[in-house]
Amino acid sequence: MMEYRKLPHGDENIGVLGIGMGCLENTPDDEIVAIVTKAIEHGVNYFDMCAGGANVYKPFGEAIKPCRDKVYFPIHFGAVYNEKGAYGWTRDADKIKATFDWEMKTLDTDYADFGFLHCVDQIEDYEELKASGIVDFMRGLKDQGVLRHLGFSSHTVPVAERLLDDGFGDMILFSINAAYDLAQDSDELGGGTVSQRAAFFNRCRRDGVGISVMKPFHGGKLLDAAQSPFHTALTATQCLQYVIDRPGVMTAVPGVKTLEDLNGILKYIDATPEERDYSAIAGFSADKVMGHCVYCGHCKPCPMEINIDLVNKYYDLSRIGDRLAADHYRKLSVNADACVGCGHCDERCPFKVKQSARMTEIADWFKENM
Repeated sequence: MMEYRKLPHGDENIGVLGIGMGCLENTPDDEIVAIVTKAIEHGVNYFDMCAGGANVYKPFGEAIKPCRDKVYFPIHFGAVYNEKGAYGWTRDADKIKATFDWEMKTLDTDYADFGFLHCVDQIEDYEELKASGIVDFMRGLKDQGVLRHLGFSSHTVPVAERLLDDGFGDMILFSINAAYDLAQDSDELGGGTVSQRAAFFNRCRRDGVGISVMKPFHGGKLLDAAQSPFHTALTATQCLQYVIDRPGVMTAVPGVKTLEDLNGILKYIDATPEERDYSAIAGFSADKVMGHCVYCGHCKPCPMEINIDLVNKYYDLSRIGDRLAADHYRKLSVNADACVGCGHCDERCPFKVKQSARMTEIADWFKENM
């Protein structure tokens, strides 16, 4: 059965297994409705709405309409969508406000359960959002009851600490997985050392800050021995149990693309204690995770319209022999060789991946091998 945890700064009881909506940009509307409906039927009641595309909102709104008061989700202030519906992010106040109005109308709701400052990984990001008036705008929406709670998404402990100090701590979205937590004790990523991360999670538990977890599978790498920094594959259930057991965690929000993906995630609910046991990682020693693409999409939008996260994913899978992934790469409307080296993606990557150089590497590999 689903386990529920009470939000410390609220009355909501949230299932420990949620769903991230960020991978559904190419999923048909009827399948999105089916995914959300089936998830709710199995006890899922938390959905992270940092959607991969604007197409997700309407079917999601339709699916939750009969049970709106029993479903919880955040709106991300800073996530925007272009005229083609593709995800991007901005600090422009007018664009953020216009996107929020569109989201509420499309979802057919008069309130959002959480308002998140989107992807605040540097103090400069936060200062810019404050200077633009978005922070005060969100606080005003909370006073009006349009937002029930305030929070943020981040990959960076020192910045997250600052946001908690300023009162954005009802619920947050933070990246947690065994690879990040067990990496060598350095701060090259900017996300915090092992000890800093542990102290941050304990602070969240102590201060009543709910954590929703992104990246529980390390972009899928933990599920594949060839890509895992542990050189051993974990199961999805083991990965989920690991993050759910971290201090302060309310829910994990793995992404899905299809009903088949959802069925795989839902196996966690009825898994046995033996299937959930992740004690094997006690003997693991992870390599550093910085410099590795986890397909988060924060490098978008690309001025050449390269789908950078998918290009990286198909490349990584193709290198370990996945022919279907190679076929998917070839069918992309824009491939890695379209990169002009502008460096826009390099500046935005929270994991310090030099994506412009990687695009050249990927283009050359596919030219030679496919």
